[in-house]
Order: sequence, then C-alpha cells, then structure tokens
Amino acid sequence: MTRLLRNPKTLLFLIIALSVFLVSLGGGALGNAFNGGFLGSPIAHIQLPAESVLTDPLIGNFYLTNTMLATWLTIAILLVLSLVATRKVSIIPGRLQNLFEVLLEFFLNLMESIAGPENARKFFPLVMTIFLFILAANWVGILPGFATIGRFEPGDEVIHHAEVKAEKEHSHLNLDEVQLQVFDGNNGVAILPFGSIESVITGREFEEHGVDSDRRAGLLVPFLRSSNTDVNTTLAIAIVAMLMVHYWGLTSLGIFGHLGKFLNFKGGPIGFAVGILEAIGEVARLISFTFRLFGNIFAGEVLLAAMAFLLPLIGIIPFLGLELFVGAIQAFIFAMLTLVFASLATISHNSEEH
Repeated sequence: MTRLLRNPKTLLFLIIALSVFLVSLGGGALGNAFNGGFLGSPIAHIQLPAESVLTDPLIGNFYLTNTMLATWLTIAILLVLSLVATRKVSIIPGRLQNLFEVLLEFFLNLMESIAGPENARKFFPLVMTIFLFILAANWVGILPGFATIGRFEPGDEVIHHAEVKAEKEHSHLNLDEVQLQVFDGNNGVAILPFGSIESVITGREFEEHGVDSDRRAGLLVPFLRSSNTDVNTTLAIAIVAMLMVHYWGLTSLGIFGHLGKFLNFKGGPIGFAVGILEAIGEVARLISFTFRLFGNIFAGEVLLAAMAFLLPLIGIIPFLGLELFVGAIQAFIFAMLTLVFASLATISHNSEEH
C-alpha cells in the first residue's frame, strides 16, 4: 500500500477521486443539509403509467406517450445498426459486422444446443429480435436526457389531476402532499437544472402565494422514458412471445395434440386436473414474463433517480454499470425463456423425447 502511494500517478488518481466524491457528497441532497446542494436537483417525478408528451390527444383518445417515443427511438437505432452492419458485407468483416456475426453465431449455437438444429432455426428470428429489442431499450433508457428533459405541466393542471384521482379513490386531497417543482423562464420545455434541489413547493403554497412572475411551478413530464418501464410494452412483448409459442405448438403437434395438453379427457380425473394446471401455468408465464421485466427496469430507473438526487456525479456511476448488466441479463432471460417454452410446446406429452 505504501509503495502504491509513492507512485505519483496513483496518488494523483486517489486525490482526484476523493475530490470528486467530496464535491458529489456536498453538492447533492446530503450536502444540502449543510448549505450545499449546488449540484443537486429535485428528485424526478416518478409514476407507474407512461406520461403523455402532448397535452392533447394525437388522434381521438390516443395519446402519444414518452415510452412510445423511446420505443420508436430504439427501433430506429436497431434499424440503423443493422443497415450499417450489412451495407458492405464481406468475407473479411469489419468491426461492426464482426460484432453482429459473433453475437448471432453465439445465440444460434446456444439455441441449437437447447432446441436442436431444426427448431433453433425456426425459433431464431423471434428469440433474437426479443433479445436485441429488450437489450437496446434497456440501454437506451439510461442515456442522458431520459427523465430530465420534457414538457412543462403547470401547477394548476397537476392539482386538478390530483383532485380527479382523489375523487375516484373517494378520498380528500391534501394539498400539502402535492409537490411542485419551480422552474425559471416561461417556455414550454422544462429541464432539471443543477443547484435547484430546494426549488420545490407544495400545492398549498402554490395556491396561497404563487411564484414570482419570471418563474413557474409545476412538474416536468419527460419526453423520453425507458420503454420497459411501461407495463404495456412488456405485456405486448410477452403476448407476442406466448402467441408464437402456441403457434409453434399447434403447427408441430396439430390442434388436438397441442390442445390435448390442457384439455386431457383420456387420463381420467387426474389427467384432466393436470391439464387445467398446465393451462393456469400458461397464464402464469404471461404474467411472469410481463412483470419480471417491468419490475426490474422500473426499479432501476427509480434507483438511478434516487442516487442522482443524493449523490450527483460519482454516486450514480456504479449504478449505471449495474443497470447495463441488469439490462443485458433481463434481455437474455426473456429470450431464453421464450426459447425453452417454445421447445416444450413442440414436444407431445406422449413423446419419449427429453
């Protein structure tokens, strides 16, 4: 340890790291208690449903949400990468082509070892698409600008929405529990700035005292939010996966062979009960698919928001690495479970295959 400290480069690195940590500690919510907080900003508004990026519906009752925009952005990124990687395919691949070839070959070999060569090539397009989309969506969701730049929702609208929600729940709205962020300027775009950690007032303070003429109170509705933090997105992926699983089961075993797994009248009462349990298990798979991915990614978004609030700069770095890892693992798990369920769907209960 003493030898390391004698190294000027090591010593300089430790001094810089310690300085950044102290600045981060003093600039966040923890340092705000000691008149710091110069780097902090109010904790981002977090809610389960996706938010509309426009105040009015796009068509009829259809609202354009921030998770939709993030989904389209993810698809655009994957399309561009695929076009660039395959634009000049050659025997001696370039870096991007080589990366895609290694990734595709790894998955194809893995799928052949699980489902066999014939089924692997049948399942490959869907399984690989699911993996790439979920991976890209998860990683895109931690880019700068997500959840920190968006449209401004005035305080009057925020309080009105809270009142409507309270009426539906048959409860009384407490304005002291409504938190509003205070922004500078009067344009329609809001950004969470550094040093604004105390720029928060309650709904009661807003109605009684208002804010200065050159400031505005309300909430930031982000333009972009990770696709998989919306349960509708994860449910849609799960539905597509399970529909294809049953499609492959029907085409491999026939209608009676596949449905016989769930409506088994030949095995007596026990066989019939087992079939019902199989049917319940299929619904459980759909629910598990949906909420496993949604829960992990939404929890990661909340964790990043909390760490950015408590320890700006250095505090969020380890958790960004963690989210990259979790995003890849969740994509891999979803894809592999789809493959396993598809393989099981093509095997008859009366088959001797394993």
